[in-house]
Amino acid sequence: MRATWRLLTAHRDLRLLLSAGLISLAGDWILRVGLAYRVYALTGSTVASALTMASSFLPQLLLGALGGVFADRWDRRRTMIVADLLLAAGLLPLVLVHGGGQVWVVFVVLLWEGVVAQFFSPAEQAMLPALVPDETLVTANATGGQVQNLSRLAGSAAGGVIAAVGGIGAVALADAASFVLSAALIALIHAPARTPDAPETAAWMGSRIAAVRAELRDGLRWSVRHRVVRALTVFVLVTSIGEGIMSTLFAPFVRHALHGSSQAYGVIAAVQAVGGIAGGLLAASLGHRASPAKLLGWGAVAFGTIDLAIFLYPLGYVAVWPAALGMIMVGIPGALTLAGAMTLFQRNTEDSYRGRVFGALNAAEGVAILAGTAGAGVLGQAVGIIPVLAFQGAGYVVAGLAMLITLRPETGTAHGPAPDLAGESIKLGRSIGC
Repeated sequence: MRATWRLLTAHRDLRLLLSAGLISLAGDWILRVGLAYRVYALTGSTVASALTMASSFLPQLLLGALGGVFADRWDRRRTMIVADLLLAAGLLPLVLVHGGGQVWVVFVVLLWEGVVAQFFSPAEQAMLPALVPDETLVTANATGGQVQNLSRLAGSAAGGVIAAVGGIGAVALADAASFVLSAALIALIHAPARTPDAPETAAWMGSRIAAVRAELRDGLRWSVRHRVVRALTVFVLVTSIGEGIMSTLFAPFVRHALHGSSQAYGVIAAVQAVGGIAGGLLAASLGHRASPAKLLGWGAVAFGTIDLAIFLYPLGYVAVWPAALGMIMVGIPGALTLAGAMTLFQRNTEDSYRGRVFGALNAAEGVAILAGTAGAGVLGQAVGIIPVLAFQGAGYVVAGLAMLITLRPETGTAHGPAPDLAGESIKLGRSIGC
């Protein structure tokens, strides 16, 4: 806690960035929970609920890598402000939704929100390392994870209440207000404007498109050719397949394996944030003593082990409370894993490449989640819910052990040479010790 407090008190811009994230993410949870509740109430259709999720997911799959390119081409602070305002404006059509016949408006709005978010997220992740000293990156990323969990707790609780009282229009206005407040806070950040390495100076659109393609290609090459980033990409692919499995089968698991109610499902899904907050405090305190690679590797092993316990205990004992306890516990290594992964990524990407490499990781995550979701839908019926969920937990254990082995040697000296991309000798960030 002291490390987090010292970091926040010493860095005004970081406080502003995290405060903006806390407000906008809480608004997102209000919208997510509220829409899930109201769309099903209006239509009585699980297909409509599934389309709601797909509408918000598809842009990540299609545009994740491209958004990262523009995060490197544009000033990141300005990109985030404009994106926040576009996100707020894009929610306004939801106030027109009053019946099942208008639910198509929800799908269109979520597609728009997903598209704009692909430009905001890489800019945010690429901007954070510029706001704090390198030696405090683990603490900064851990604090960011705590912000996400606090947002989940507050937004999820408020979303159901707002939706029940005011409907879809009310949750839309609440989320829109959160984006406006987020934009106002980001506007106060004093981070210097960036001069991108590849400014848009071409006279013809064809040249500009070619430049974007070249930068996208360079970002993908970096992800493949740099050892640490390549390992992180594989880790993201494996664990995101598991996340797709989890999001598809966890509700059926609570209902059929635990014989739990919808209220029990809501509680179990929410309490992971409690462990995440505790894990974020632990990660912040370990920032100067544990390497990011160890936080990532051992965090993933512990995460997968606890998941396996959650999914397998109903074979011998059927009750809801152990799952709730397990979800609190799993939040702790989950926070350690996130802090380690983000720090490794930020330290091993050049600032001018960071946005597009993060975008490539985001796109890879989207592909993997889609694969996990599709596979879980088929295999859950063919072989059963528990075996498929156990595969998810085992995947985290294997991926964590693989990262501990892969990242065991030093990754090179600070600012050492990296693979030659686009005719330039790119320099790496700080090395990662294990």
